[in-house]
Amino acid sequence: MEKRKLSFWEIWNMSFGFLGIQMGFALQNANASRILQIFGADVHELSWFWIIAPLMGLIVQPIIGHYSDKTWGKFGRRKPFFLVGAILASVGLILMPQANIFISVLPALWVGAGMLMIMDASFNIAMEPFRALVGDNLRTDQRTAGFSIQTALIGFGAVIGSALPYVLTKWFGVSNSTIPGSVPLNLTLSFILGAVVLIGSILVTLFTTKEYSPEELANFEDPQSEVDVPSEEKSRLTDIFTDFAKMPTTMRQLSWVQFFSWFGLFGMWVFSTPAIAHHIYGLPLDDNSSQTYQDAGDWVGILFGVYNLVSAIIALFFLPMIAKKIGRKSTHALSLVIGGIGLISIYFMPDENWVILSMVLIGVAWASILAMPYAILAGSIAPKKMGVYMGIFNFFIVIPQIINAIIGGPIVKYLYNGDAMYALITSGVSFLIAAVLVYKVKDVDDIKI
Repeated sequence: MEKRKLSFWEIWNMSFGFLGIQMGFALQNANASRILQIFGADVHELSWFWIIAPLMGLIVQPIIGHYSDKTWGKFGRRKPFFLVGAILASVGLILMPQANIFISVLPALWVGAGMLMIMDASFNIAMEPFRALVGDNLRTDQRTAGFSIQTALIGFGAVIGSALPYVLTKWFGVSNSTIPGSVPLNLTLSFILGAVVLIGSILVTLFTTKEYSPEELANFEDPQSEVDVPSEEKSRLTDIFTDFAKMPTTMRQLSWVQFFSWFGLFGMWVFSTPAIAHHIYGLPLDDNSSQTYQDAGDWVGILFGVYNLVSAIIALFFLPMIAKKIGRKSTHALSLVIGGIGLISIYFMPDENWVILSMVLIGVAWASILAMPYAILAGSIAPKKMGVYMGIFNFFIVIPQIINAIIGGPIVKYLYNGDAMYALITSGVSFLIAAVLVYKVKDVDDIKI
């Protein structure tokens, strides 16, 4: 048997839930550091709070992938995980910027960090099954397009989430002023709206997408798969460790590319607000509460929206076409070089408007990071193991983030003398290293014309 060829809109609806997931994720990425600083965190402590995010991914995604591979119920295989993850993430989105209402029980900083943990765990519950669903439902010749459409929706969601605080203030007059220890109203409303969109977009996927049954999947054969799956096997959580040891060669090779890519991304997410506020806006290194700092924080949201919008356009209209011409590996390497130049160029930009150009370049890399590694990987995985290996692949996303979270803050404090701008330069160099390592990867089912 062969999987049915899906139309553009079927693939679009299948991935539509990622719009809401990424809107919430973008709100977190652009504003979590700012919120934690409002609640009392110092700049060199930010990466330690952010360690929660990759730790949740390290623990949650392989487990969810394992059980989503083995679970089939009334509502399907992957879809129940989407819904549970969306509901829990929405709770975290609503409560994180309002953590000070719990001040009689715990310090707002710790409540905010707790909500960050809930959000990250929940985003991971929802994200991994979405990745696996693309592998489940699409044929080899549609995988690049499938992950590219998914990347485009990720980009559109991130644009909305990143820009929302700025838009609420500039277009609708919602205040971005704050008093010590309190999050501005524009941020609080943005997080609430993000929760609403998250639930709504997940429901679109739930009601429009059909999953293949276990019997149907058992009839699909992938002759190029590097993983041999027995016809019958009992579901044990410890199988994750066995699967890890038997991971495909392609996954091992991609792991190094992923390491340096996501080490760089984590540094950008954590340190962009203080770096741009101090290096571009000229604020003192110890200023994290002035009105200018809040304006800088809103502008960082716009900048993050720019790179996500660029990624959506690149993924939707250019990435599959370029990959067909020069191959997925060359496409990914070139994109990472462009993104590395973009990160390093922030140091040389004369004002905040010029940083938009840097973000355009970063958006090219982000589009490829979200699509090409998964398109390359999917061809080396047997259908029955798609979920667990997509989850295990997440190890190579979260481990570099954990390492950056541990060492990033001390490096900024002691090596960079508190100037977070140099953390962004380090991220750019990391992208360039990842680009070189792409050429060591074996892409077993690349299709070029």
